[in-house]
Amino acid sequence: MKSLKKSYLINTSPFKIWKGLTIPKEIEKWTGSPAVMDEREGTNFKLWDGDIFGKNKEMIKNKKIVQEWYSGNWDKPSIVTLLINNKDGKSEVELIHDDIPDNDFESINQGWDDYYFNPLKEYLERSAFT
Repeated sequence: MKSLKKSYLINTSPFKIWKGLTIPKEIEKWTGSPAVMDEREGTNFKLWDGDIFGKNKEMIKNKKIVQEWYSGNWDKPSIVTLLINNKDGKSEVELIHDDIPDNDFESINQGWDDYYFNPLKEYLERSAFT
């Protein structure tokens, strides 16, 4: 099992990042696929047509998301923590992803950039939603 830590700077507010990560219709706009998500602890989620799924373990509005993530036939979940901080009028999102199966590490690592944070950043920085 492996872990990774990354940081992303997005030119928007923590509030908009929170909404972009927790409101299904907003998630669908930047992922291009159906999403099941809720901002409450204990709720299940599905992203990318169920390729990624799991449970919201800790949700602190505009600040922190901790989720159990499953992909494929994983025996146990990996743990994803997203910390959202205001940084000089922008938002920094710190990603900590623990317990990634060794065989999936490279694709997960690249996937965070290609399918998650780059599209989210592009969407939020050009979006007018409030």
